[in-house]
Amino acid sequence: MHGSLWVLLQVLWAQLLCGWVLGSELTFELPDNAKQCFYEDIIMGTKCTLEFQVVTGGHYDVDCRLEDPDGTTLYKEMKKQYDSFTFTAAKNGTYKFCFSNEFSTFTHKTVYFDFQVGDDPPLFPNENRVTALTQMESACVSIHEALKSVIDYQTHFRLREAQGRSRAEDLNTRVAFWSIGEAIILLVVSISQVVLLRSFFSDKKTTTTRVGS
Repeated sequence: MHGSLWVLLQVLWAQLLCGWVLGSELTFELPDNAKQCFYEDIIMGTKCTLEFQVVTGGHYDVDCRLEDPDGTTLYKEMKKQYDSFTFTAAKNGTYKFCFSNEFSTFTHKTVYFDFQVGDDPPLFPNENRVTALTQMESACVSIHEALKSVIDYQTHFRLREAQGRSRAEDLNTRVAFWSIGEAIILLVVSISQVVLLRSFFSDKKTTTTRVGS
């Protein structure tokens, strides 16, 4: 009983460490003609992954740029809807990644990014791995991997749902304006036809001039 409790406590601790190691995940508003930068302190040799996606706004595209502590560009893409970039830090320091919407004049964007720093910590860091995993430990490892997959799937489905809802609302707005425009045009044409038909059947006044003898 105590052994199972100890295993569960280790799993919970590993989950907490995992949340601390994986870095940053954020959804933010990026106005038109604006640029937003973020900074992350990274140790040399750490494997990192930057993943981003434009959720709403315009053509769902944004400029992205990643620089190392010396200002050297590691990644640069223009007008991308979504992308993922993995690299290994070559030096210690503060890495900078920016999202730019400066090419857009009227539309603001909603951008999601996930910046993962380092690998997941082992579930059982203090255990001797010479022996095979017990049945409880194997089950915990399987649950841990399954939970990570579930979190990834939920994140992507939420992004797809938000993007689909934004597209549907935009389409609904366009259809509403188009319907109002058609109604106005139909009303104007109908009134014009009525006025034209009345002019065909109206009596024309005639004037006569008498010439005296």
